[in-house]
Amino acid sequence: MSHWVALFRGINVGGHNRLPMKSLVAILEGHGCIDVKTYIQSGNAVFSSSQSNPDTLPDEIRHSIKSEHGFEPVVLLLSASALAIARDANPFPEGEAEPKSLHLYFLATKPMDIDEGRLEALQNETERYALLEDVFYLHAPDGIGRSKLAASVERCLGVPVTARN
Repeated sequence: MSHWVALFRGINVGGHNRLPMKSLVAILEGHGCIDVKTYIQSGNAVFSSSQSNPDTLPDEIRHSIKSEHGFEPVVLLLSASALAIARDANPFPEGEAEPKSLHLYFLATKPMDIDEGRLEALQNETERYALLEDVFYLHAPDGIGRSKLAASVERCLGVPVTARN
């Protein structure tokens, strides 16, 4: 039995793409997930699964959401150990004192054509970022809401991402 974290991008944001957590739990259970837990309307779920090929699970979940709710969110699936590794690899530990200033962007795939010039151009004087493996770390002490870089990470990397603080 493996333990997983599913990160959903674009659900329950600003009244769009509503997906009640009870429905999400039912969808996950329908795909053989057990001990499913969600956190408020966050787009996060943790569960256990004995599925032999977890690589297909994100697409299966996405298609079920499309079928039942009419939209397809990005679904990223991380093992519990991969999430712990990403947390422990944080290159900006000082950002942990103010969690809202530190975001981890989980990448759906490895980027092949990163626009590094644009990343640097969008970065303000207080922001710092790093791409380590399949996680883009952004420390924005002045806030993510005002960050031009935060708003453009996905375009600069050229792959779907979802961020969590």
